[in-house]
Amino acid sequence: MDWFVAIIVGALIGWLASRFAGTDAQQGAIANILIGIFGAMLGRWLFADVLHIGGGATAGQFSFIGIFWGVLGALILIFLLKALRVLR
Repeated sequence: MDWFVAIIVGALIGWLASRFAGTDAQQGAIANILIGIFGAMLGRWLFADVLHIGGGATAGQFSFIGIFWGVLGALILIFLLKALRVLR
């Protein structure tokens, strides 16, 4: 059941991040899910482990603050993918 929640939360995070970044038109559902999941992992690593921001440990969890940190991580991931010209 945990994988199902991860897919749903990853889709929400990926969709929100793609809307903010303006890449929603070129991404499909699978890309939103993958960017959401990997963006939340990046957000948790960057904000909690590297920068030691307390709320960053909740990135990717189904709560307002968890989705917030997950979206920030996904936005960073989208920025990196744009820099590498994977996304336009």
